[in-house]
Amino acid sequence: MTTPPSTDDGQKTRFLTRFRLFNPILAGATFKERLIGCLGALIGIGLTGLVCALVFGDDPRLPLIAAPMGASAVLLFAVPASPLAQPWSIVGGNTISALVGILVSSLVGDPMLAIGLAVSLAILAMSLTRSLHPPGGAAALTAVIGGSSVAEAGYLFAFVPVAVNALILVAVGILFHRLSGRQYPHRPAAPVNPHRTADPPPAMRAGFNAEDIDAAIERFNETLDISRDDLHALLREVELQALARQKGELACADVMSRDVVTVPASATPAQAQSLLLRHDIRTLPVLHEDGRLAGTVGLRELAALEGVGALPVTPAATASPSDPAIGLLPRLTDGVAHAVVIVDEGGRVVGIISQTDLLSTLARSLARARGGSVMLGAGQGI
Repeated sequence: MTTPPSTDDGQKTRFLTRFRLFNPILAGATFKERLIGCLGALIGIGLTGLVCALVFGDDPRLPLIAAPMGASAVLLFAVPASPLAQPWSIVGGNTISALVGILVSSLVGDPMLAIGLAVSLAILAMSLTRSLHPPGGAAALTAVIGGSSVAEAGYLFAFVPVAVNALILVAVGILFHRLSGRQYPHRPAAPVNPHRTADPPPAMRAGFNAEDIDAAIERFNETLDISRDDLHALLREVELQALARQKGELACADVMSRDVVTVPASATPAQAQSLLLRHDIRTLPVLHEDGRLAGTVGLRELAALEGVGALPVTPAATASPSDPAIGLLPRLTDGVAHAVVIVDEGGRVVGIISQTDLLSTLARSLARARGGSVMLGAGQGI
């Protein structure tokens, strides 16, 4: 018999949970991600300073690196998906803000008024040029209170070192993120209809839409550090995860067709077409000589084949038998894949789930929830 925790133990647990070390403030900010960000900042700022020292080291009037680059490095390497951390924001935001600061400094004699105007007008200028970048405020401030070296440099300060620093930092950031397997510059996944019609993609036709997101953001009455397209994609993923949690009891092994019609990679297009038509299916898994999956072929690929040639094999959408069947929804509703091939750990085909298979499963699930019954035929790649 277990002893229930005491009140003191419960309070201690809640305290440690709330204030535990490295508890991420931002979503996705794991300790590993932060270590990668630290390494990126070390390399980015170090290389930026080194390059500027080699190029401008003989000019004592100019600093090797502008202080706002430290804040830019935080955004660039710690939150690279932020709209505020993209290349134009870093380069344009810092440079434009420095120019604003220099202009204000030359026109306004009162230092207290100048520092306020420089930052506020920098925000306006960055907003109008779609280059909003928080360190830009520091760049504008530095242009006003940077001392004699900045004053002597004049408008040159906005380009050397500010713009040069920003360009080098962005270049290092692009290389670093690619080497570490991250996408930068960040490109939000915009929904595309694969059939090139005006309709939204199939997965976007039900549930919330772009107007709902805009209305929710307006009611929220806050500026969010995430693009609208990223927010749309995140909410769609939340919907999928919730559905998988509610309907995740069915694995791919419970739904898949096991008597799979396949074709060897050495087959001719005519042989593949004959199998597709004979079995009234749309997708054929293509196998290597050792039985491992090589890809798929369908009527669409065969129709696009000009003349006589090798089998037009395309990469296959795959899953494992233990994966939740409901998790296949995005791939089977993207307008491209008609079936997902189920493979074992060795890459050998053990089954296939078509759009009809998954639709039938969802229909039965809804029927059970409503106390009724729905019958749908299932088939490979139909």
